[in-house]
Amino acid sequence: MTTVIGTAASPGVAEGPARVVHTAADIAEVRPGEVLVAPMTSPEWLAVFNRVIAVVTDSGGVTCHAAIVSREYGIPAVTGTSMATTAIVTGARIRVDGDQGEITVLR
Repeated sequence: MTTVIGTAASPGVAEGPARVVHTAADIAEVRPGEVLVAPMTSPEWLAVFNRVIAVVTDSGGVTCHAAIVSREYGIPAVTGTSMATTAIVTGARIRVDGDQGEITVLR
């Protein structure tokens, strides 16, 4: 198993398939029940938050866009991993622990 460490940005634990998205232009690919894995988010990404069960970003901290919006939606988030978009592939089953700031690649 691979573990990716970042900042615990929104509490909770969720497990599901990852969807790696590099730009806002590709958020239409995200399906309900997936975990969004992205370099970062901004207001143009807002439409995706109602479909995902958790958010993981390469950059950011507890006050970044992904963290704030995840807390508003009540979904776990780990930010500031610096490597999630390269360590995780679309379709991998992952566990996001927003309390501990850990992402575990299960398979």
